[in-house]
Amino acid sequence: MKKIILGAAAVAALFLSACNSKTGTTAKTGDSTATTLAKNKQTALNSDLAFNKGDVDGAFKDYATDFVEYGEGSSKPIKNVDSLKINLKQFFASFPDFKGEKLHAVAEGDTVIITGIWGGTFKNQFMKMKATGKSFKSPDVDIFTFNKDGKITSHSSIQSNISAMYQLGVPLTTKKK
Repeated sequence: MKKIILGAAAVAALFLSACNSKTGTTAKTGDSTATTLAKNKQTALNSDLAFNKGDVDGAFKDYATDFVEYGEGSSKPIKNVDSLKINLKQFFASFPDFKGEKLHAVAEGDTVIITGIWGGTFKNQFMKMKATGKSFKSPDVDIFTFNKDGKITSHSSIQSNISAMYQLGVPLTTKKK
């Protein structure tokens, strides 16, 4: 009988220690992995939804101080968020109806991926490109990475800038050799 009671006590102790374990939680916040993924997913969606509103500060609200913008890979990564904000304000002035639709987010590990269809009408000059009055729509995937504090550390995109330029009627130039 004594062995049964000791055995039951040992099993109970194992269950209690497992319930108090930090396994499946983040060390800093104590959030479960599922909760962290849900928070990161919502943070990334909030950034894209701020883009939909033309809210530059809202779009960058949850970006880490060491954030890096990789874009779709055709140019050098940008590490200065203030420069990104200036460029984005100019972009929104050129494409005032820029919007994403059918947004869908998936989270895994420290990454959130948002798929959607983005587009807008080229109404005002952007950098050296003259407005064409034409619109573009293009599928895109935004890839966000997060740090342990839930801040966005990087963004990449797969949207084809060449496809957008073609739809907008912007002449593409080739580099001279």
